[in-house]
Amino acid sequence: MPIPPHGNPALLLIDIQQAMFGPAEICHEPQALTETLAELLTRARLANVPVFHVRHCEAEGSFEPGSAGWQFHPSVAACDGEPVFEKWAASAFYNTDLDARLRERGIDDLTIAGLQSEYCIDTACRVAQTLGYRVTLVADGHSTFDSPELSAAQIIAHHNKVLSGIVAAVKPARDVRFA
Repeated sequence: MPIPPHGNPALLLIDIQQAMFGPAEICHEPQALTETLAELLTRARLANVPVFHVRHCEAEGSFEPGSAGWQFHPSVAACDGEPVFEKWAASAFYNTDLDARLRERGIDDLTIAGLQSEYCIDTACRVAQTLGYRVTLVADGHSTFDSPELSAAQIIAHHNKVLSGIVAAVKPARDVRFA
């Protein structure tokens, strides 16, 4: 389906949960990330742009529903009326009604931010683009952890590069416009 030149935007925040901020592991540059995401969220709300939250779930452990790690980070918690989707896979669209709820609201332009760059963020961008959404990835609005092979900074930079172009427009938060 072709995307009109001026779409209806929404902000999609993925897996910004307490478990990503310790105590076992702490994502790359957590303070800068939460400040960026909180500012982006405030701008979206002030512009009356719909905000959709996604929360990762696992049967047990840090992301077990109701656990402390499963809770949203307080700086970007959902407000009343903002839909929350609970996912049990890397894709925010798999076995959720996210796509249907976006389409009900006429959303065709998604700004995506959150955690983890190489898993749920990458997947959300690719699936959203495949479903016909115009996608903006917030370049400084996603993070991850060091791996044995690459530092978190390298993983983030890699995903900003490989997703830029056909899959998503990649922009720093300061350049994201909701109007």
